[in-house]
Amino acid sequence: MGDALGRVLVVDDDEVIRQLIAVNLQLEGFEVHTAVDGQDCLDRVGAVGPDVITLDVMMPRLDGWVTALRLREGDGRGAKVVLITARAQEDDLRRGREIGVDAYLTKPFDPSELIRIVRDLAGVGPG
Repeated sequence: MGDALGRVLVVDDDEVIRQLIAVNLQLEGFEVHTAVDGQDCLDRVGAVGPDVITLDVMMPRLDGWVTALRLREGDGRGAKVVLITARAQEDDLRRGREIGVDAYLTKPFDPSELIRIVRDLAGVGPG
């Protein structure tokens, strides 16, 4: 997909949410890859080379916090990270800033808000 707006790795253990995010981003023109949890994300990030990673917080094996931290320390350093969470309390926001998360999206979210954030982080601006 040479004409894609960018490459996005969608990480969520809920298949319905994962597919919802993936379809919305594909329709927008992004090349989308998916992972089922944090460990799967870390295993795939080197091969995928995403511009943006959407990362659920509550997942088995490795949660979004640990995954984001490992991305910042390893293969995912160049990718922008959007944490998708049902909680966006001040403690969560502070923890995300300390890790270096680029954006937050609170569940339930509006797909158009997700697209706006991903376009912005991928450097492609509004549609």
